[in-house]
Amino acid sequence: MRIGELAERTGTSRRLLRYYEEQGLIAAKRSPNGYRDYDERFVDRVMQIRGLLDAGLPTRIIRQILPCLDKPRVIHFSDATPEMLATLEHERDRMTERIKHLTRNRDAVSEYLEAVRNEDHTEEAEEAAAL
Repeated sequence: MRIGELAERTGTSRRLLRYYEEQGLIAAKRSPNGYRDYDERFVDRVMQIRGLLDAGLPTRIIRQILPCLDKPRVIHFSDATPEMLATLEHERDRMTERIKHLTRNRDAVSEYLEAVRNEDHTEEAEEAAAL
């Protein structure tokens, strides 16, 4: 698929996709006319990259853990420095905390929605009883 279709399917700008390519996060084949041609698998890859970036991971770390995203059993440790491992542990812990907060907030929104819906049903029942 061309860059425009990948951008549309992932909600990612073309400019950002070119940046991902520059960073070695995705790769495109080039057609004879020079257009980028992306494999279907890059739809999921871009969504994973966006999620990791949203979680606060820098592209240099994402590039190193990409093999884990494709084939969890094929992991390369050539660049696994103690600093990188410490960074990953810190980011993992930060993600865990963020998940806890998001879960708590999701539950609060769900409770609010349930209370509002129950109140609406109560009001409807009272109006019907008054008729």
